[in-house]
Amino acid sequence: MLTPTGTMTDTAIRAVLFSYPLMSGGAGDPSNPVPLVRDVPELGEDKPRALVVDDAPDVTEMIATLMRYAGYDVVMAFSAAQALDTARRDAFDVVISDIGMPGMNGYEFAQALRAFPAYEDVPMIAVTGFTMYTDRERALNSGFNDFLTKPINPMDLIELVKRLRD
Repeated sequence: MLTPTGTMTDTAIRAVLFSYPLMSGGAGDPSNPVPLVRDVPELGEDKPRALVVDDAPDVTEMIATLMRYAGYDVVMAFSAAQALDTARRDAFDVVISDIGMPGMNGYEFAQALRAFPAYEDVPMIAVTGFTMYTDRERALNSGFNDFLTKPINPMDLIELVKRLRD
């Protein structure tokens, strides 16, 4: 289901997130439950904050929606330059970024963001269609803590964020 602008509706995104196939022993296995909601604050507490960066609006919205369901306050950026400007003004607890973006790519973005003292230790996850072993190595060397390939398993992303933030 798409909106008139061509983006996915919240209902469509929920359908994608919650219909992902269950994998035996994995994140979606009922014998290995991983709650979707993590760090949901008590009333009056601040939510953890996530910055989601991707030049594809539908991907950005899907990941942002997933993170909101996981209890995060989410800010979306549609370019690395926009994300850097946002990170200069605001603090985030996790950053999730695409690699293949026009202008400044994700590798350059990670290096630039790591240069900010406030972001030296903030968990950063690359979410990308690049699948070569050298892409993973390059992402880790540029400052990302981990790497997921698209299409992502929503529960793998939630588990990874949880692991990196613990």
